[in-house]
Amino acid sequence: MIHILSSSARTLAIRPLTTLGVVFLLSIIACATLSPWIAPFPPDQIDPVNRLLPPGGEHLLGTDHFGRDTFSRLVYGARLALLIGVGVVSFALASGVPIGILSALYPALGRVLMRMVDVLMSFPSLLLALGLIVILGQGVFNAILAIGLIYLTTTARIVYGVALRLRAEPYVEAARSAGAGSWWVITRHILPNMISPLLVQASFVFAFAQLGAASLDFLGLGAPPEIPSWGNMLAESRIYITRAPWLLMWPGLMIVLTAFSLNLVGDAIRDRMDPRFREMVGK
Repeated sequence: MIHILSSSARTLAIRPLTTLGVVFLLSIIACATLSPWIAPFPPDQIDPVNRLLPPGGEHLLGTDHFGRDTFSRLVYGARLALLIGVGVVSFALASGVPIGILSALYPALGRVLMRMVDVLMSFPSLLLALGLIVILGQGVFNAILAIGLIYLTTTARIVYGVALRLRAEPYVEAARSAGAGSWWVITRHILPNMISPLLVQASFVFAFAQLGAASLDFLGLGAPPEIPSWGNMLAESRIYITRAPWLLMWPGLMIVLTAFSLNLVGDAIRDRMDPRFREMVGK
């Protein structure tokens, strides 16, 4: 694990754009954890007198149609972005990894589980999320479950393919010949060799979770309106696109930059872990 982190650090050091992405992600984490001290105003403080103010002055990024400070709501929105990203990644890995490994080690079970995964993958991701939200109801936790189920399928497929390859490795066959059980093989041989692809998959799932959550919020099916989130800010501001376009610009920019930064980091990790790209990024 230490070797993986040090290799990733060397990769980031020689990629200025990726380094900027890492710095941006660290700033998002800082905003999420320190939002009460960073935000100059409470995110729900209404000031009708100062509604729709342009950026500048006391309100750095302007105010919305209720007079709420846009910068403060962006900072507090980072909390929900981080919560949804971590929640979706945790759910996708916690459910997709066991499904993929068990399907690879037990072919009879795998035929059933993989067909179920194929059925879920046949639905458009946003349509599947909308259907689940309609069934489960609106809320942050239900949004995490709905988005997590979408990326459970891709995670399970990736783990299934890697586990099939690892199952045929000589050291795994030797362990089985020596009497090792499935639990020993999984914990000592299969899972340790999945760290690299799982790290890459986690970074991409985190990025797409931001886009999925913003889509649900924009449609009014994600976080409740009283919770500051970037998707809610977009949904509330769309009718003021001609009068106050900055209200749409700031949350949209945060969503795009967060997803872009996560993809840059994921690409860097993948290139470093994949032997085919090591010549390109340096050994």
